[in-house]
Amino acid sequence: MRIGIAGLGYVGISNAVLLAQHNEVIAFDIAEEKVAMVNNGLSPILDAECSEYLARGDLNLRASCNPERAIQGVDFVIVATPTNYNEQTNAFDTNTVEAVIEQVSNINSDALVVIKSTVPVGFTKWIVRKTANKNIIFSPEFLREGSALYDNLHPSRIVVGERSERAATFATLLKQGALDSDIPTLFTDSSEAEAIKLFANTYLAMRVAYFNELDSYALAHEMDTRQVIEGIGLDPRIGKHYNNPSLGYGGYCLPKDTKQLLANYADVPQSLIGAIVDANRTRKDFIAEQIIAKSPRTVGIYRLVMKSGSDNMRQSAIQGIMKRIKAKGIEVVVYEPSYDGVDFFGSAVTSDLSAFKGQCDLIVSNRRHSDLSDVSEILFTRDIFGID
Repeated sequence: MRIGIAGLGYVGISNAVLLAQHNEVIAFDIAEEKVAMVNNGLSPILDAECSEYLARGDLNLRASCNPERAIQGVDFVIVATPTNYNEQTNAFDTNTVEAVIEQVSNINSDALVVIKSTVPVGFTKWIVRKTANKNIIFSPEFLREGSALYDNLHPSRIVVGERSERAATFATLLKQGALDSDIPTLFTDSSEAEAIKLFANTYLAMRVAYFNELDSYALAHEMDTRQVIEGIGLDPRIGKHYNNPSLGYGGYCLPKDTKQLLANYADVPQSLIGAIVDANRTRKDFIAEQIIAKSPRTVGIYRLVMKSGSDNMRQSAIQGIMKRIKAKGIEVVVYEPSYDGVDFFGSAVTSDLSAFKGQCDLIVSNRRHSDLSDVSEILFTRDIFGID
């Protein structure tokens, strides 16, 4: 097959690499530096498997800034462009997705458009009606940042939002590149597939929020959080996974997906979905209060990124903590080697770890790291189990 891919973020590049093992793939992106990196066998994202596969040089993959090159004559066009949440409209901004669909309609109307970008429930039905283009389907991605290609090579499941021969063909392409066999595959209607994505991420956010609020209670009452979590985790219905407290849920997906699902509930009674969104704000308020209560003069923020193995700092919870403590007049300095600037929202940024430690009388980190083993007496973290 000949496949075009719009967008070279973690969804786009991981799908490009997966599919380029057995198909001809042409990816396009407006960022010239990403295109150049892919064409030089380099990964535009921090992802170990992506870097490894691209470096091998045996993929049938090339990239371009020209959408026509990636759309003309292909069988499929995968849309993997960003859909950020717009606080004013209470909805995802789907302009980039709509723009790609329009380009495909103008350049190669026979191509099947597969939306991988996360969209509101009902979007696919709406865009099909709006454009009169029936060659559009939705297939959600379930990828972790930093492990995107790994999750494509070892997928938990494949969901395609159409029950048809062409949907089955697309699912087969994804399976063809995977390393696992017997992958659970589900064919649904389009709105149901869109809901699967949003409800899955909102459940994960709920689980993060639950263990964070458990930790807040234990911290407030001088209890051992680990003992409580280990005790409830022995119930197999709860389990001992995805249970490590943090400063809050963050990253590109969970904050925006929970808000979009809440917006989709506009005409449906709910209490829980709204509480999941609110809980994250409450957690950051609580953590900031704990830090402020220690009366630090200078607080160091160790890494703006969400987790180890990722270079993403979008919507990281620690940024919310920064804003709250800075509002109280506390000086904040940041250690972030992946950030090129010297200033982040008014706080000095350094890549010199020793100098960073010397400036702080309290260091806040979402996760423990061996870098901080010599400053454990001034470390503030809610990382109980030492895992992401």
